[in-house]
Amino acid sequence: MPHWVTGILTCLLILLNTLIGIGPMLLIGIVKLLPWPPLQRLCSAAVMWIAETWAEGNKAIFALLTPTHWDIRCDANLSQQHSYLVISNHQSWVDIPALVKAFNRKTPYFKFFLKRELIWVPFLGLAFWALDYPFMKRYSKAHLAKHPEDQGKDLEITQRACEKFQGLPVTVVNYLEGTRFTPAKHAQQQSPYRNLLKPKSGGIAFVLAALGKQMRTVLDVTIVYPGARPPGFWALVSGQVAHVIVDIHECELPEALLQGDYTGDPHYRERFQRWVSDLWLRKDARIDQLRDEANQA
Repeated sequence: MPHWVTGILTCLLILLNTLIGIGPMLLIGIVKLLPWPPLQRLCSAAVMWIAETWAEGNKAIFALLTPTHWDIRCDANLSQQHSYLVISNHQSWVDIPALVKAFNRKTPYFKFFLKRELIWVPFLGLAFWALDYPFMKRYSKAHLAKHPEDQGKDLEITQRACEKFQGLPVTVVNYLEGTRFTPAKHAQQQSPYRNLLKPKSGGIAFVLAALGKQMRTVLDVTIVYPGARPPGFWALVSGQVAHVIVDIHECELPEALLQGDYTGDPHYRERFQRWVSDLWLRKDARIDQLRDEANQA
């Protein structure tokens, strides 16, 4: 089929799959507003099941209509009864389907940190809330210069959002770069890495502050798109993405990082940033290695 026909069919089927799931999810989300914890937990489990089923439907649609080879490499024994911190590089909207392909129904349904403004998006905002996605309020440097009293509030919100996951298996996804990689952003930052933007450590430090006792396992995910540049979402749905590599490496969090005050303890903050920097250096080299292997194949 021509690419435009494939793209339209794929989008229509994804839309149909979404419409089938969104009604029950929103209804359960409304019921979840009732302030009765046992009912709220039951509603959360039901919403997660719907989300996982929706994701499996989308995986089937891609498998039916697109030729993409998802090259998933994982050295971990994944379990839905275990909590994970997923750290990934970020280049494209295709990164999200890549994570879905790699982790859906193999780990707890993952949580992304979302901008607080998204809660007001019709239908989707309620769905995100029902899925217990943490909503972040990020302050710009200009705002903090005018309102220094807001310094650190965004990280406090992160910690409070994570507290609801205590004692429950959860997969928290964090893009340390904070935004999608582009050559322009790379040059603007004067990033010391060849393939990555500078990582931001504060968000995951506060995730660990809230969940460190149960979240000892890090899944270091490296996503590589062999080719000239990362593809966009239309390229994926229209069948123009031949190969996606998702490389997953399991590592244990150092004991020294499981407890500490990232904001108030400069020594702990330095140790934490050094650990992130070392991880990012290895990821930068891994991206080069995976690209070389793909180009030689």
